[in-house]
Amino acid sequence: MRFAKQKVLIALAVFAAIAAGLLIWTVYLVARDRASDDIRSAAERQLHIIAVDLESLLERYETLPFTLSFHPEVVKALQHPGSAQSLADLNGTLEVIQRQAKVSAIYLMNRDGDTLAASNWNEPLTFIGRNFAFRPYFQDAFAGQSGHFYGIGNATSEPGYFIAQPVYATPAVRSGEPIGVIAVKISLSEFEQTWRSSEDPLALVDRSGVVFLSNREAWRYHSIAPLDKAAQDDLAGTRQYAGKSIAPISSLPKTAVAGFGPHVGKQVGRLRWQLMLFPSMARVHRAASYAALSAALVIGIAALSLMAIHQRRRRIEERLESRRALQQAAEELERRIGQRTAELLEANRDLEHKFTKLQETEHLLRNTQDELVQAGKLAMLGQMAAGITHELNQPLAAIRAFADNAVTFLGRGQPDRAQDNLGQISAASARMGAIIGQLKGFARKTHDHVSRVDLGSAIAASVMLLNNEFKRHGASLSTDIAENIIVAGDMVRTEQVLINLLRNALDAVDGTPRREIFVSLRREDGDAVVRIRDSGPGIPAEVAEHLFEPFFTTKPSGKGLGLGLAISSSIVQAMNGQLSAQNWSDGHQGSEGGAEFIVRLPLQPTISQQDGSQFVSA
Repeated sequence: MRFAKQKVLIALAVFAAIAAGLLIWTVYLVARDRASDDIRSAAERQLHIIAVDLESLLERYETLPFTLSFHPEVVKALQHPGSAQSLADLNGTLEVIQRQAKVSAIYLMNRDGDTLAASNWNEPLTFIGRNFAFRPYFQDAFAGQSGHFYGIGNATSEPGYFIAQPVYATPAVRSGEPIGVIAVKISLSEFEQTWRSSEDPLALVDRSGVVFLSNREAWRYHSIAPLDKAAQDDLAGTRQYAGKSIAPISSLPKTAVAGFGPHVGKQVGRLRWQLMLFPSMARVHRAASYAALSAALVIGIAALSLMAIHQRRRRIEERLESRRALQQAAEELERRIGQRTAELLEANRDLEHKFTKLQETEHLLRNTQDELVQAGKLAMLGQMAAGITHELNQPLAAIRAFADNAVTFLGRGQPDRAQDNLGQISAASARMGAIIGQLKGFARKTHDHVSRVDLGSAIAASVMLLNNEFKRHGASLSTDIAENIIVAGDMVRTEQVLINLLRNALDAVDGTPRREIFVSLRREDGDAVVRIRDSGPGIPAEVAEHLFEPFFTTKPSGKGLGLGLAISSSIVQAMNGQLSAQNWSDGHQGSEGGAEFIVRLPLQPTISQQDGSQFVSA
């Protein structure tokens, strides 16, 4: 039963699809015929307007050569062709009239067709001296009729419309044989330009079927249909198109022939030209397609509506079935949720216990690390104690000597000398205060407090604390420090890193012939880079891979715990930086040995905490 029902539904669907296709095709055909009639009517109206404009243009200049044939200077020039003054006067007159009338040229020919005077007498391609007896317009005018002709100029190679009238010895009588012919050349190029705004092809065709004006440039000087031999010979004899070989439009490339086909036409002008307009069939098909598409949309919407009604009925039935299934599933889900909730609560209690242990471990680790850092600083202070004592002893001895001298000078009544000694005492006290201040700052415990650290100042303070160590080892220190390089971190910990690296450099050059240490600070690729290089023996390959491991040291027992570089690396990493080491010759081929430690820290022009508050500036 169900299978038979499906077959019926399929048959009905096929029948509906066929009926819809036939309906859409019928709509397309009806719309195509209606669109074709509408477009043809519109084309005829457009063609009538264009034809009226063209007729108006051609007739506007029809009386100009007739009027000029009565001009006394024209008759005088033909009767006295040897008079240079008469021809010169006529040339000037024709030039003025040509400019005012806005025609291409006006020229006078004698009975043999030779041009005696022309408005373009002073141009390189003047008509004067040229013979136009072969042109039909001359032949018609010399026969006593109006001459009309369109063709490419024999002198200028520019196309134009020629109107000619006979000139008689007695213009008022106008009988007998003419003594000459006067002609006017009119350019239709401006008229052709107005056609370019039309989407549809437009063409002006002569009696032979040759297109001489068109808004499709490729069609110009091609024929609507192939020309017979008589037409070809006639064109060759009159040189109407300057000897061009006239081929049919159908011989053009496919892209150029687009639009050539059914057309509407209208005869214009005295030469029985045909004005043709080729309506675009694409618009016809487009209009028909839109109509067919609209019909398809209507049918589609109707089909979708029927399907929606059918589907809605099916959904109601399925919803009832789903509701029963959901009720059963909800009961099962509720049972499983209760079971899973109990498991999750137990797992959550276990996680809370582990998290508490993890926090305690992390706190212990952080405290241990801080104690190691502080122990490292205190150990370093112990190593520097002898040097600092020497640094303090010198100003203390100077203070004692200057104080004794001041007492003596005061006893002698020499207060100026005593005042100088007191000034020396003040300077020595300030020096001691600076040294003690650096020691106090370096020795104090640091907190998780991030500030702006001036690396140049940190290097200067570290060098000051180790000044006596450099003197004791007989080592020289060279610096190349760029100014205003700021990073985010802790000043004291930064100084601890620098002192660690400088002390390692001092240990490396101890006992070597050349005891030189070089410190540089530069900006490189958005980072602040501190390089500390020594002239020691360098880093052995077997040591390099363990260099930053805790408790690894190459120093003799009692000289170090092997924590300095490990602590320094940890401090630099906490500042989002990197501490690395290499042999100087590895990074600079051809240079002499020594180790180079590189501290790379991100530049920090503006420092912000994660919670959005500003760090306190150092």
